[in-house]
Amino acid sequence: MNSQLFTRPFITMSLAQLFTVSSFGMFFLFPLFITGHGGGKSDIGLIMGTFSLAAVFCRPWISTLVDRIGRKKSFSLGCLLLITAPLTYNFFQGPLSGFYLPLLIVRVFHGIGLAFCFTAAFTFAADIIPAERLNEGIGIFGITGLTGLAVGPIIGEQILRHYNFPALFAAAAGISAVGLLLPLSLSEPYRPVSSEVTPSFFQVFIRKRTLAVAVLSLLFGFGLSTSGNFVAPFAQEEKLSLVSLYFIAYSLAAILTRIFGGRIADRVGEEKVIPPALVLTAAGLLTLTLPGGNTTLLLAGFLAGTGHGFLYPLLSALALRNEPENIRGKISGAFTGSIDAGVFLGSATLGYVGEWAGFRAIFFLGGLALFLGLAYFKFWLSRQDQEDTGDR
Repeated sequence: MNSQLFTRPFITMSLAQLFTVSSFGMFFLFPLFITGHGGGKSDIGLIMGTFSLAAVFCRPWISTLVDRIGRKKSFSLGCLLLITAPLTYNFFQGPLSGFYLPLLIVRVFHGIGLAFCFTAAFTFAADIIPAERLNEGIGIFGITGLTGLAVGPIIGEQILRHYNFPALFAAAAGISAVGLLLPLSLSEPYRPVSSEVTPSFFQVFIRKRTLAVAVLSLLFGFGLSTSGNFVAPFAQEEKLSLVSLYFIAYSLAAILTRIFGGRIADRVGEEKVIPPALVLTAAGLLTLTLPGGNTTLLLAGFLAGTGHGFLYPLLSALALRNEPENIRGKISGAFTGSIDAGVFLGSATLGYVGEWAGFRAIFFLGGLALFLGLAYFKFWLSRQDQEDTGDR
C-alpha cells in the first residue's frame, strides 16, 4: 500500500487552495466596504451571511456535480466564479441602499464559487491521501487554506492603506486566476462509472454519522461567523491598530497544530480529540469579550486558531473515513455545507444582536455555540456506545 503523502497532485492542489482561500480571506475586510457605504452591523450580518447561504442551498447540487463530473472540473468552475465576482463589486458606487439587492446577488455567486472550490479540493485530497494517514493528510492539506486566511487579510489591509477597494477586488480576482491555472495539468483522481447507482445527497446526509458531523459543523460554523465577519469592524470600533493581528495569530496557531499534532487523531481516534478542540475554539472567541486591545486580539486568535487547527480535519476525517469514493463528494458537501449554514445563521442573527448589545455579545454567543457542540458530541458518543453494547 502506498503511504506517501506529499505527492505532486497533493502539493499542487494544496497550492491552488492557497490562492483561492487567500482571495476569499481578503473579503474578511469587506465589512469595511459595507460600512463605508453607510451600512450598519445588521447590514454586515445579512450581506456577509448571504455569501454562506448561497453555498448552503447550492451544496446538494454542487456535491452531486463533484461526484458526477469530477473534482478537477468542479474546482475550475469555482475558480471562474471567484475571478468574476470580485470584479463585479467595482460597479457598486454611492449609498448602500442604492445597490443593496444587486450586491446580494453577486454575493450569492461569490459564495457558490467558494463552495465549489472547497468541496472539490477537499474531496480531491481525500481521494489521494492514504487511508491510514487521512486525519494527518487532511490537516496538512488544510494548512495552505489556513495560510490563505492569514495572507488574504494582510494583503487586503496593505492594499486598502495605500490604494482602495477597486484595487483589492482586482487583486482578489488575479489571485483566484492563479488558483485556476495551477491544477490544470493534474489528472482526475476519480472517474465516475456512468452505470453506477449512487445514493442522493439527502440519503447520504441523513446517515447517522454524516448527520452527527453536520450538526457539529453547523455549530462550528456559527462560531466561525464571529471571526470572519465581526473581528475587523470590532477592531475598527475599538481603534486597534492591527486588525490582521488576530488572523495572523489564528492561522499561525492552526498551522502549528496541523504540523505538530496532525497524527494524534489518527493514533488515538477523532472521538478523543474533538472535545478539547471545541473547548479551545470557544475559549478563543470568549477571549474577545475581554479588554486588552491588541494583546486580546493576539491571544484570542491563537486560542481559536489552535482549536480550529484540530477541529476542521477531525470533523472531515470523521465524516469521510472508510467511505466509498462515489459518495465522498456528497459527504464533503454535507460537512462543508453545514459549516456554511452555521456561518450564515451566525452572520444573519448576530448582526442584530450586535446592534442591540455590541460586539462582545456577538463573541460570547459564538463561544457558547461551541460549548453546545461539546454537549451534543458527548450525547452522540453515549448513544453510539449504547448501540454498540446492544449489538453485542
